[in-house]
Amino acid sequence: MRGRRRVQANLDDLSKAIIEQLQQDGRRPYATIGKAVGLSEAAVRQRVQKLQDTGVIQIVAVTDPLTVGFSRQAMIGIRCEGDIEPVAAALSAMPEVDYVVATAGAFDLMAEVVAEDDDQLLEVINKGIRAIPQVRSTESFVYLKLHKQTYTWGTR
Repeated sequence: MRGRRRVQANLDDLSKAIIEQLQQDGRRPYATIGKAVGLSEAAVRQRVQKLQDTGVIQIVAVTDPLTVGFSRQAMIGIRCEGDIEPVAAALSAMPEVDYVVATAGAFDLMAEVVAEDDDQLLEVINKGIRAIPQVRSTESFVYLKLHKQTYTWGTR
């Protein structure tokens, strides 16, 4: 997905309904999904496979960072000099960075960092992000409380 432009998929109502079922429970049996959307188990299996093969969906386990030992999260705004692509690539290679996006506005890039604690967050910013040659400055937005996080967009 990184570095290339995706072609928008034209999803029919059945594919959207299957996606919505999987967004509610990624482990939902194909037979159950089939009953809900009016298809056979085999037809649902084929559609899900096609959606995965074309990159429309991924079925993954989503963890809550707090429950697995990562008590500090922050969004880091990054201003760069020159080409942002090498910076985006370097950020993407860092295991503590789970989200990198090029932006328009005050920052060239935004990166979400998930860390065990403040010391690790400081190390990632100071010795990782700020050590990238093209990084001119950073601004950190430390998460105090997560009010909403959803993965149900994309079908409405």
